[in-house]
Amino acid sequence: MEIWLNPACSKCRSAVDLLDEEGADYTVRRYLEQPPTAAELREVLDRLGLEPWDITRTQEAEAAELGIGGWERTDATRERWIEALAGRPRLIQRPIITADDGTALVGRSEEAVREAVARSGRDDR
Repeated sequence: MEIWLNPACSKCRSAVDLLDEEGADYTVRRYLEQPPTAAELREVLDRLGLEPWDITRTQEAEAAELGIGGWERTDATRERWIEALAGRPRLIQRPIITADDGTALVGRSEEAVREAVARSGRDDR
């Protein structure tokens, strides 16, 4: 299991605390320091079952600079969104947890983090 996080984010810190509490085996990726590539974002989006606009923090100043709020949300514009997220990782919703079963979740709630642990086979406690 891997968790993409920003250590300054309280939701990320809470998710890590819960993973530790559950005894989960995970690695940390500080995605602002080690931004995902467009290919990695495509893979995570597939695992999430979401589109790039679903994991975009549209209220960030960088989103306003890009005018991202006015972008179309279509198959034709999907790559534009992915490239924006790869180039400006602060726009990526956090934390993202990739589970061992091949899925991923946005771990903004305790329930989502627990689901990631369960999907990784660590729910036998």
